[in-house]
Amino acid sequence: MQLKHKIVALGILPLVLAIAVICALVISLNRQLGDQQAQLIEDSILMSKRAELKNYVEMAKSLIEPLYDNGQGDARAQQQVLEELRKLSFGINGYFFVYDHEGRSLMHARQSELVGKYLWDMKDPHGLPVIQALLKSAQSGEGFQRYAWNKPSSGQVTDKLAYVVMLDRWGWMLGTGIYLEDVERATQQARAEVAQGIRKTMVAIAVVALVAVLFVFATGMTLNVSEHRLADKKLQRLTQRIVSLQEEERSRVSRELHDGISQVLVSIKFQFELASHLLESGQNHDKGLGALRDATARLGDAIGEVRSLSHDLRSSLLDTLGLSAAIGQLAAEFEQRSGLTVTYDDNEFDCQLVDGAAVSLFRIVQEGLTNIERHARARHVSITLRGCEQSVRLTVVDDGVGFNVAQVERRQLGIGLRNIRERVEHFGGRFELISTPGRSELDVLLPMKLPTNKR
Repeated sequence: MQLKHKIVALGILPLVLAIAVICALVISLNRQLGDQQAQLIEDSILMSKRAELKNYVEMAKSLIEPLYDNGQGDARAQQQVLEELRKLSFGINGYFFVYDHEGRSLMHARQSELVGKYLWDMKDPHGLPVIQALLKSAQSGEGFQRYAWNKPSSGQVTDKLAYVVMLDRWGWMLGTGIYLEDVERATQQARAEVAQGIRKTMVAIAVVALVAVLFVFATGMTLNVSEHRLADKKLQRLTQRIVSLQEEERSRVSRELHDGISQVLVSIKFQFELASHLLESGQNHDKGLGALRDATARLGDAIGEVRSLSHDLRSSLLDTLGLSAAIGQLAAEFEQRSGLTVTYDDNEFDCQLVDGAAVSLFRIVQEGLTNIERHARARHVSITLRGCEQSVRLTVVDDGVGFNVAQVERRQLGIGLRNIRERVEHFGGRFELISTPGRSELDVLLPMKLPTNKR
């Protein structure tokens, strides 16, 4: 996976994970709140239903109280009470019922077919013995009982809340009930509203998440395009740099060949032609031999020029004897060619440099000596090479006129200092250049191991 893809992934994945966690928390909290809200609504409605049922029963008791208190319990008074209760009703499905202590139905305003039947063992669909539970609630004084009952108006079994009291003197149980369909509807509505709220919240989170993911993706694409453009610019500059260096090197080799070796070879050609003419004519035999010797000497000089040029391109000692010997030879040849006094000092280290480091150090010394010869007007040059297990340090010092380092670096002319700095930075090293009138110092420090990001 490329770095840009990793950046986009590291931006999107935590966002998606955070959104998923938020969604889970929102759903869980909303469900808890929905359950609490539904329970509160149910408790509130049931509380009002209980109060309503209790009021209805108290009203019925007050209505039959004269007959119940003044009667002697004869069948006539009881029958009159049952008739009065049968006529009472409230709401659509509100009615009263009466059972004796044995579970026999004495009065039922909506289901007359139950009157006279013993319903002691009757159970609702949940297995609850209804009459027994009602009698137990009435006798305990609690009065309220919830059970399932066949609703007369619809013929369907529906949850019902009843309130019952005992008429102890007659051994009767008086009660009424309210069907709880409205409670179920209210709780279902509350849960539906919570579910709707969850859906709206999830849609909002999804929209925000989509916008965030698109933003991260767009940012990643922008970075990708910017990275590509930057890479293209760097590649273009690098290509131009390589072409420029190639052309500069070709120009230098061309000048060396034209101004040096070519002129020498032309002179040698003329001397050989002169010697050949003199020897063929038989005249001035000694003069012809002298011309031949001069041509041979000049040929040796030409061979030396070719070797020098070849050495500038690639020192053979660098491959055979190593960096220290190659720099020593370069210093000796520079001293002979330029007339400057050159001292070279090294500690003969045998540490293994990374690939290309030795060539870079050799080129740095080469470039430094070339700059000193062209611009420094120095008399003495000192080269120091120190190596250890961790690093290798190269120092080139001259006693020339000095120069403005910042101004030279801003100009960026030729390969010069820029080339040296680029070589050092490639190997993760340190490069320092200090110049004052009478002393200029080039200091290079390269690690023995190439940094990881350069491998």
